[in-house]
Formats: sequence, C-alpha cells, structure tokens
Amino acid sequence: LSSSLSGLTHESHKKDVEQVYLRCSEGSIEWMYPTGALIVNLRPNTSPASYKHLTVCIKPFKDSAGANIYLEKTGELKLLVRDGDRSPSKVYCFGYDQGGLFVEATPQQDISRKITGFQYELMNKGIASDLHTVSAPCRPCSDTEVLLAVCTSDFVIRGSIQDVTNKAEEQESIIHVGVNKLYRQKSKVFQLTGESGNWRGQIKTLLECGVKPGDGDFLFTGRMHFGEARLGCAPRFKDFQRMYKEAKDKGLNPCEIGPD
Repeated sequence: LSSSLSGLTHESHKKDVEQVYLRCSEGSIEWMYPTGALIVNLRPNTSPASYKHLTVCIKPFKDSAGANIYLEKTGELKLLVRDGDRSPSKVYCFGYDQGGLFVEATPQQDISRKITGFQYELMNKGIASDLHTVSAPCRPCSDTEVLLAVCTSDFVIRGSIQDVTNKAEEQESIIHVGVNKLYRQKSKVFQLTGESGNWRGQIKTLLECGVKPGDGDFLFTGRMHFGEARLGCAPRFKDFQRMYKEAKDKGLNPCEIGPD
C-alpha cells in the first residue's frame, strides 16, 4: 500500500489533525507540503488478539523533511524521528501495543519544498528479533538455529562470497553473492545476470560483523526487510551438510530441503 497526502488542501487550518487508516502489512506514507498533523492508524487484517505479537518498523525516506514522527499512546508522545535527522537506512521498531504514529509538521517558511515520508512493515515479533538482535547480532548460529532457519527464512541459497562492499556511513556491509543453488526466495533478489547465465544477488548485514570475501560455499539464509535481503544464519555449506545429515538420521530435521 502506498498512501499520498497533501497539506496544501489544509493551508487555512494549520492545526488540523488528520486520521489515516492503513490495513496492509507493509507499505509507505508520503505527506507532501506537511501542515498540522497526521495520526497514522495501522489496522492489519488480522485478529485483534494477535496485535500483541506484532512489531512495527518504519524507515524514513532518504530526503524526508518537514515533520517530526512520534510514538503516541493515550496522549503521551515519544519522539521517534526528529525532522532533519539524516541517518541513512536507519530503521525504527516498536511493539504494536506501544502505541500509534503521530506525525506533526514543523514550522516552515516554505512548506511547498517539504515532503515527509516513510516505509512501514508489520511483522511477527519473532521475525523482528531475528533482524534486530541486540545482544549478539554477529554470533554464529547453533545447529538447531540453522536447521530452523532453512525452514522459515525468506531466502535459502547455496553460494559463494564474490565481494564485500562496506558502507561506513550506514554501518552496513553488502555481500555480493554468486549463487550455486537456489532453494527458496520470497522476492526476486537473486537473478540471472549477463550472458554467462550466472545467478547473483546482494545480501546486507551489519558492518561490525566483519564479513570478508573467502573461498568455499556457504548456506545463506535470511529475511526480506524493506525490499532488501538481510543475512540470517550462514554456515559453511559442508557444515550445513553435516548437521542436516545428523538431524535426518535421528529424525529431527524440521523440514526437507535436499542439501546436495
């Protein structure tokens, strides 16, 4: 869902507060020439009983300007994104039950030059914690975690690291992956390229994890997040084959994948 609004229609009512209702699990808001305020109500098409299990993440547009974004609950405001903050690729997450979004325009000399906007995603809290593990985001996965990741990840591929691009400003690394076998992908991140007919794609991870190009194949798993592939568990492929065979021999592998 993509929703666009304009403040120029409210030029004579600069204190107006407009309500917006969004029922999709992901999408974007674009507020052109912001004046007054928006209350953004996320109302996904799921049972209200499941709301407590949801996490909301927002990612401001790169050039978003003209408003502050708050988390609002029962009249109390907590600043999430200050107008003018320039944190490339920064994502802000909170529990669905922590409140809704209140977007308030800041005083401007010329509102026609401002556009406030952000992408949003609603996800299960378990998936969100996979993406934003605060305690040890770079630690290796256990055998059990790898086998579960194979069953539940948005993408599962066997491939090699062709190159790594480090983005210091964004505190991220981009892993350029050559794909040898594609088991699953939710979005078309990995595609055939060039005349050689090789499958390639990019996976993002935290800069602090220190990923470097190296020999050998890995099993890459992970999640799609705001249209980007984010790295989850990534054992060496030979180690994955070992743990998969051991689990299968004991009847403990949670799903079939055929690791050969």
